Amino acid sequence: MFTPKYPPQDTAPPATATAPAAVYTPVPLQPTAPAAVAPASNRPTVQLTAGSALALAAGGGAVVLVVGAVVVSLLLAVAITGVSVAVVAVVLRLLIKDLHKH
Repeated sequence: MFTPKYPPQDTAPPATATAPAAVYTPVPLQPTAPAAVAPASNRPTVQLTAGSALALAAGGGAVVLVVGAVVVSLLLAVAITGVSVAVVAVVLRLLIKDLHKH
């Protein structure tokens, strides 16, 4: 989309052995057409009433609470798993130490 478009190689004029002397002739500027204005949209605009704004805020708050509860429960599960692994490691260390003594 942002790459330049080059013409194919065979459309370039052939190179001549000697170039004729170039004479500069100014080209008058062509007046440009005004930019086209985008047509007005036929879609209705969204208008928030007090009730719809309140419902939108309540819905957003509910989403934040649900996502927060899920994140907290996931973090709690990770913490419980870490404590469990630490307890198992301590018990295994004590058992291995006890085996080496006897």
